[in-house]
Amino acid sequence: MIKKLSLYTMALLSFGLVACDDDYAPETQPQTNEPERIMEIGSVAVTTGETTFDLAQLMAGENGEDPVKIGTVTIDENALPANAFLRAEVEFATDENFEHAFTLQAQDFADNYDIEITPSTLQDAYFNNITRNPATVEMYVRTILYVITNDDAIATVGQDGVKYFDTHKITLKPLNKVVISQNYYIVGGPNDWAQSAADKSIKFSHSDLDVYEDPIFTVVFDAAASGDTWFAIGDDEACEAIAGGDWTKLMGIVGGDSEATEGKLDFRYNMGADNSFKVAEGAKKIRVTLNMMDYTFKVEPVSIADAYYLIGGPGEWNTTSARTMQFSHSDKDVFDDPVFTYTFEGSGSEMWFAFGDEESLNGMDNNDWSNVYGTTSGNGNSGTEGTFARRSSLSDDGSFKVDGTAKYYRFTINMSDMTYEVKALNFAQYIYEAGVNNNWGDVEQPLYSPESDGKYYGFFYAQEDSWTDGKGAFKFRGAADNWDNGNYGTGTLAEDGLSGTLVDDGNSGNIMPAPGFYRADVDLAAMTFTLTPITSIGVIGPGQPGGWDTDTDMTYNPETKAWEVTIELAADQIKFRANDDWAINWGGTFDNLTQGGDNLNITEAGTYFIQLFAHCDTKAYAVITKQ
Repeated sequence: MIKKLSLYTMALLSFGLVACDDDYAPETQPQTNEPERIMEIGSVAVTTGETTFDLAQLMAGENGEDPVKIGTVTIDENALPANAFLRAEVEFATDENFEHAFTLQAQDFADNYDIEITPSTLQDAYFNNITRNPATVEMYVRTILYVITNDDAIATVGQDGVKYFDTHKITLKPLNKVVISQNYYIVGGPNDWAQSAADKSIKFSHSDLDVYEDPIFTVVFDAAASGDTWFAIGDDEACEAIAGGDWTKLMGIVGGDSEATEGKLDFRYNMGADNSFKVAEGAKKIRVTLNMMDYTFKVEPVSIADAYYLIGGPGEWNTTSARTMQFSHSDKDVFDDPVFTYTFEGSGSEMWFAFGDEESLNGMDNNDWSNVYGTTSGNGNSGTEGTFARRSSLSDDGSFKVDGTAKYYRFTINMSDMTYEVKALNFAQYIYEAGVNNNWGDVEQPLYSPESDGKYYGFFYAQEDSWTDGKGAFKFRGAADNWDNGNYGTGTLAEDGLSGTLVDDGNSGNIMPAPGFYRADVDLAAMTFTLTPITSIGVIGPGQPGGWDTDTDMTYNPETKAWEVTIELAADQIKFRANDDWAINWGGTFDNLTQGGDNLNITEAGTYFIQLFAHCDTKAYAVITKQ
């Protein structure tokens, strides 16, 4: 607390009156309540001390730490009241406006009034308040002076706007507590050691933060095709040194236990041995996590179950409910495709959930929840993305939470790198196909969701181009005329190209089946699609020559994007159907054709030219012209 002195008290300070409050404690942040003033600012001056400080050098002084000398105070004779002394605080900032700053109390003054800070105190404050990066920087400093009475009362020297002394720039070289490189790589592993160092093909991932602010690096890579997997870790310098025959800059395990799953890292040149990592045969993938602030590691063979289940959320917190909420997955091996998704409906209020595998559910049946997965961000702090782990390694339950106001939520987990995404979904009624056939969206090819639940269907022709190697090429998008509201391409694809998973990413691959006309069923909740080839569409019914038994086939015209036929019709009924079957058929009225709609009436016999625009419901129609 900052001591307030009344004017009466100031007048009688020389008589040693006791202050009304004696619990002043120095603050390490700027003062927020102005102490009263008992010295004029003109009676005190501060001259600049040294301006370059190498903290490592100062901390290695002959008699302990040599101080950081910011400046020296001079005081006019008789300016300092009796029974009082000065105390200094120094404010350090990275900008001249002192918006990003911290404040330290200087050491008590000796007779020379030098303003001094211990270098270890400055280092810790810089490390904790500015950055952990040891790069040399320029900073701004200024001094604040206080008058302290012998009863610990305090008053500022100066007044608002003019209470700072000797603002100037310094050069600070922080202590290099640890060296963290920008990039790290696996050397060896499933690849040739020298070649992997040259290619740098297995790179650790890292956030966009400064490496000293976020020293965590992670990588997941394939284990060796056979036998044990041996590897080391190196940065760019280590990989480049290997090209010259120097392998000593690689990092290995302190202590030499090659199969250790966690421990300390060090360089080979310090350990005098390779001390490489080894993961025993049997693992398919390996995850390595580095904390380069303390040079520690964690090595984990990646284990991916065949099935995962949502716990809680729209269901109950028990295994019976969880088993009804299994995540969807492609037909690929889980190690080739480690991504699982589950979509659930919003409730309108907060929804809490977790997830687990069979091991998790078996534990829950025995009242053991430690193997349930939760977010590493903390209980209820899951946000829209992050990392997860089993509760046994979390500090709390780590339950996920959404506000429940969206119509649907898609929960995506990547069991290889242990990351997740929670995405709120409010589906539009239409999405659109864009591909070679319509010059990537110039002509609308809609897909319709009758319930606006993310399940769409539509019809279009998958057309080839010179670069498609004899295949059609297209994607789906959320808007008719742009890619801003969804850019859905191939995540995984069946061998026949007729089904797969989708990824909402501009870098996703095109969907490329054989050229032809298709019905497309898209589930944006599950992010899957299925294509049904339509090899023919025909006119059927008593109004055409074949009656209800034999279709009159139409021909697809890629220019008009319509199925066309010239046909003799009687004054009777017809419909349109695909593949000589009733699974896909259009009826209703010619200007509004729907799936399974009523028979269409021909009121006058004659020769007709028919164009069928075989789209989804609400968009399909036919143009029938009497010749």
